Amino acid sequence: MVSGPPPTSPPEHAPDRRRLARRAAFASLVGTAVEWYDYFIFGTASALVFGRLFFPGDDPVIGTLSAFAVFGVGFFARPVGGIVFGHLGDKIGRKAALVTTLLMMGTATFLIGLLPTAATIGIWAPVLLVLCRLVQGLGVGGEWGGASLVAVEFAPAGKRGLYGTFPQIGNAVGLVLSTGIFAWVSTLPEPQLMSWGWRVPFLLSGVLIALGMVIRLKLTETPAFQAAQRSLDADTAGAEKPPLGQVLRHFRRPLLLAMGMRLGEVFAGYLILTIGLAYAKSYTDLPETDVLLAGTVAAVLALFGYGASGLASDRWGRRAVFAFGAIAGLVLVFPFFWALDTGSVALMFVVYVGFYVLSVGPMYGVEPAFFAELFGTKVRYTGISLAAQLPGILIGLWPAASTALLLATGGDPWPVAAITGGFVLIGLVCAWLAPETSRLDIDGTAEPAAAPAVDGGGVR
Repeated sequence: MVSGPPPTSPPEHAPDRRRLARRAAFASLVGTAVEWYDYFIFGTASALVFGRLFFPGDDPVIGTLSAFAVFGVGFFARPVGGIVFGHLGDKIGRKAALVTTLLMMGTATFLIGLLPTAATIGIWAPVLLVLCRLVQGLGVGGEWGGASLVAVEFAPAGKRGLYGTFPQIGNAVGLVLSTGIFAWVSTLPEPQLMSWGWRVPFLLSGVLIALGMVIRLKLTETPAFQAAQRSLDADTAGAEKPPLGQVLRHFRRPLLLAMGMRLGEVFAGYLILTIGLAYAKSYTDLPETDVLLAGTVAAVLALFGYGASGLASDRWGRRAVFAFGAIAGLVLVFPFFWALDTGSVALMFVVYVGFYVLSVGPMYGVEPAFFAELFGTKVRYTGISLAAQLPGILIGLWPAASTALLLATGGDPWPVAAITGGFVLIGLVCAWLAPETSRLDIDGTAEPAAAPAVDGGGVR
C-alpha cells in the first residue's frame, strides 16, 4: 500500500526542485569522490607498499597477502556502518549521516599518512593500521547508501537512473585521483617512496575532506524523506519501528536480490582495483606505473560510461542494463588475465578499459536507482546500505583469498577468473529475477503500476 504523504509540490516549484536536484547530485559526486579516494588509496597501497612497511619479511608475496588481509578488515566493518548510519539516515535525516561518514573517513585516512611503520614501533604499526581501517570501513558503510539516495530522491521524474550515476561517477573520480597520485609517487626512487612518498596520498585527503564538508553541509533533506517524516508525525507507532527490523520483515526478497547483484558487480570490479595490479606486479613483467595508468584511464572513461548506463536504464529499464554488464563480464573475465600474461602494455590497456567500461560500468551505474527503488522511503537508507555492504563480508576476503590462490597455484590466474565469473553469473541471475522498478513512484505520491508499493515506492 502507499503510505499517503501529502501531494507533490505545485508545478511552479519545479524549477526549485531541478536546482536542488543539481546541487544534490554535485554534492553526492564530490563527497563520494573524496570518500572513495580515501578508500581506494588504501587498496593501492596494500598492493604496492604496505606489505614491506607494515608486514616486513623475506617473501614479498606473503607481505602483500598480509596487507590485503588488513584491506579486508574494512569490509567486515562496512555492514555495521550500513546498519548504524542507515538507521540514522532513515530516522534523523540523510544529511546528518553523510556529514558524519565523511568526517570519519577523512580523519582515519589522514592519520594513516602519519602512522609510524613496523621498523619504528614494531607490532603496533599493523595494529594501528587495522584500527584506522576499521574506522574507514564504518564510514564507507554508511556513505554510499546516503549519497545514492540524495541523488535519486531529488532526481526529476524519469531521470532517476541518470541522477543516480553521480555518486558512481564520484567513485570513478576517487579511483582516478587515487591511482593517479600513486602513479606519480611510484615514479619516485624507491628509498623516497618507502620513506615519505607513500604518505602523500593519505595526507592530501585532508584538503579534499575540507572541500567535501563545505559542500555537504549545504545540503537539504530530500522531498521523499520530508514526506515520510510528515507521515510519521501522524503515525507515532510507525515512528517507533526500527528500519532494520522493517527491512528484514517486509523487504527480504529485494534485499537478497540486490545483494546478489552487488556481489557480481564488486567481484568483477576488484579485478581492476586490486587483483589485476597484484597479479601484474608479482607474475608478469608489466611495469607497475603502466598498470596504474591503465586503471586511471579506464576510470576516466567510466565517467562517461556511468552516465550512459543511467540514461539507458531510464529508457530501457534497470534490469536490461545490469544484465548487459554481467554478460560482458562473463565474456571478458578470462581474456583479462590472458592479456596481462602477454606482457603487452597496449593489450593491457585494451582489456582494462573494455572490462571496466563494458562490464563493471553498466552494473555499477544502475545500482543506486535500482536498489533505491526496491525499498520504501522510511527504510530506504537502511535497505540500500545493507544490500551494498552485507556482501562486503565475503567481498573483503577476496583480494587476500585470490592472492593466496595465486600463490598456491604458482601464479595460475584461471581459478581466480573462474570464481569471479561464477559471482558475476549470480549477479546476472538476481537481476533477471528482480522486478523492473524504473517506473515506480518512490516519493509515494501515486500508486505505482509496475509493482506493489510499500511505504512510498518499495517492492516486496
